[in-house]
Amino acid sequence: MGGIFDRDLERNAANYQPLTPLTYLERAARVYPSRTAIIHGAQRFDYGTFYRRTRQLASALSRRGIGKGDTVTVMLSNTPPMLEAHFGVPMTKAVLHSINTRLDAAVIAFQLDHAETRIAIVDTEFSGVFREALALARVKPLVIDFVDTQYPADAPYPQGEPFGAVDYEAFVAGGDPDYAWAMPDDEWDSITLNYTSGTTGDPKGVVYHHRGAALMGYGNVVASGMGRYPVYLWTLPMFHCNGWCFPWTLALQFGTHVCLRWVRAKQIYDAIADLGVTHLCGAPIVMSVLINAADKDKRDFPQTVTFNTAAAPPPESILAGMAEAGFAVTHLYGLTETYGPAVVNEWQDEWDALEASSRTAKKARQGVRYTALEDLTVLDPETMQPVPGDGETIGEVMFRGNIVMKGYLKNRTASDAAFSGGWFHSGDLGVMYPDGYIQLKDRSKDIIISGGENISSIEVEDALYRFPAVAACAVVARPDDKWGETPLAFVELKPGQTATEEELIAHCRTLLARFKVPRHVLFEDIPKTSTGKIQKFELRKRARLMLD
Repeated sequence: MGGIFDRDLERNAANYQPLTPLTYLERAARVYPSRTAIIHGAQRFDYGTFYRRTRQLASALSRRGIGKGDTVTVMLSNTPPMLEAHFGVPMTKAVLHSINTRLDAAVIAFQLDHAETRIAIVDTEFSGVFREALALARVKPLVIDFVDTQYPADAPYPQGEPFGAVDYEAFVAGGDPDYAWAMPDDEWDSITLNYTSGTTGDPKGVVYHHRGAALMGYGNVVASGMGRYPVYLWTLPMFHCNGWCFPWTLALQFGTHVCLRWVRAKQIYDAIADLGVTHLCGAPIVMSVLINAADKDKRDFPQTVTFNTAAAPPPESILAGMAEAGFAVTHLYGLTETYGPAVVNEWQDEWDALEASSRTAKKARQGVRYTALEDLTVLDPETMQPVPGDGETIGEVMFRGNIVMKGYLKNRTASDAAFSGGWFHSGDLGVMYPDGYIQLKDRSKDIIISGGENISSIEVEDALYRFPAVAACAVVARPDDKWGETPLAFVELKPGQTATEEELIAHCRTLLARFKVPRHVLFEDIPKTSTGKIQKFELRKRARLMLD
């Protein structure tokens, strides 16, 4: 029998409700219905309108039979419908599945089938590839077209033609603005589905729950130093880990979303100067775009802008350029399986006094756990014991807490492996320093992070091997000031065969997405062990030397 604190103190509807980020929007709309929530071109939506439209979307989805356990897929750019979907879809107890807009038709088709998509909302910019995907897929979802009336006249890509059964605005207009959406039955209920990059075989579907999404909102506020009324510029694609959960985060502090379809320097500077942007997130490439912009595109602005980056640590020259331009950079680290960044490089005041190289070394460390993460460590993956905190002994970075995924959709084997020993195994190799900060040293899965996109070296190597003259190849990351990393290929040709760098790159372009194609190909002997295993660590050394 329990003690006094276990008697007559039961959980009930008055003292317990499941955590969910959906309440953030409802609260913001009640408190500040007239405050601007979304800016998209000439469009302005206040919180009252934002909340009404999400309820209309939820109602319209419900009338089409969408409910708990159903998947609603979106292929959308950083636009108001993407923000509306982050609230409206889970308001029906359904699960939101966001597709990376850079994927090819075959991968999209796989995701549609694996997710068992019932309804798909598609930006007409992506109509062509999505129609191709539907032709390959088994599922036949209802397709809703989003035709963006704010599509820029100087767009780098054509808008495309609608092909769905109904227009998005008409679909939303048919919903009830007073729709009585329901809280999740349990905070463990699924809220979103995001796919990994498919670094080993088919992509894996990472499932998030309401509790993790809610806690991530608070974690982002703390890690970003986000005060009230932030103005957030969407340079980070919202399909990346649900925009690292910032679609939900902003409502906590009554913030304003500034939509941006493409990363272009002039548009970013104009938004910062004219709209008072205070925060943005992105890969190092975005920083390069900003500091290397033409003088005519740059603007002065009085505020310091917080820039959260979550990829390879930016070079010192980039950090210095960002500081000079008025940006404060925060280095983050995480994975799709951890709702995006779950580690932050908490800067210590005394590090400001260090000389440049030492400051760079501190900035290069991934850092310490988010407030919403319960534990972070570096373990020997064989013994599951902590490695010494000496900054030298390499182990695997592992996570434990409420912002770790539920698991992989319809893949028990992969989920069990990922959670073996009571920790989430990141697959990233790193060290622990005496002060508790971690730093990545390598990626056990040979992932290359280029412009914020994950590239599997295995996938690129497979493409190269399909060229008849290739006898052996290996792909590693080459550091790049603009993209963070780019694929570099080392190739050995078959005796008597010939090939040029241009030919191999052109070949890869027929098999891979543009960002996965090697930027350079080197024809030379590939170092191997006595058993024939390629020594990638030697190739990585060569790749780094190419910068000199």
